[in-house]
Amino acid sequence: MFKRKIYSRLLEWKNTSNGRTALLIEGPRRVGKSTIAREFAGNEYESCIVVDFYEAPAEVISLFDDLSNLNFIFLQLQLIYHVSLRPRKSVIVFDEIQLCPRARQAIKALVEDGRYDYIETGSLISIRKNVRDILIPSEERKIRMCPMDFEEFCWALGDEVTVPMLRELYAAGHSLGQAAHRRVMRDFRLYMLVGGMPQAVDSYLRLTVISGSTI
Repeated sequence: MFKRKIYSRLLEWKNTSNGRTALLIEGPRRVGKSTIAREFAGNEYESCIVVDFYEAPAEVISLFDDLSNLNFIFLQLQLIYHVSLRPRKSVIVFDEIQLCPRARQAIKALVEDGRYDYIETGSLISIRKNVRDILIPSEERKIRMCPMDFEEFCWALGDEVTVPMLRELYAAGHSLGQAAHRRVMRDFRLYMLVGGMPQAVDSYLRLTVISGSTI
């Protein structure tokens, strides 16, 4: 799991929302939405249920057709996923929620119930076919996740010094020395070559471990 800046925004949401809103992480595919949601849920809550709608069984999807008995829904989720939920100490993650519009619409009732926190992740959320038959809950707080930026890429390489140093030099009006400039430009060209998709960065790091060298 790579260190991502968005983690602090998730933490800010949890600390300020106190269950009054659900968090929707949206963005392109493969930028790490599911990974960050699962890591955050595991780190910041006593327990969590992750409902991945890409592979969720029909019995899970059908739970959101009738919201008249939330106790039944929570009981079924705990039985299906073998996880005990604790009021105000547990979170339910709806992964790839665009595949189950009824679950997204249910967010209003779930948030009003107030027992648990909710994190949604989804790609292509704004496409009309995914929302045309539902009421979009006003209780959603949306944040957009993008590919890794240069600083996050440096973190993945084990470098937490370069970007803060560049900020300090820029603020002071100083320039880099030639050797440092060459190194930074080499790393930036590497970032441009590998890109910011976590899977690509992971593949590059694995390759460097195998080969024992960098590009």
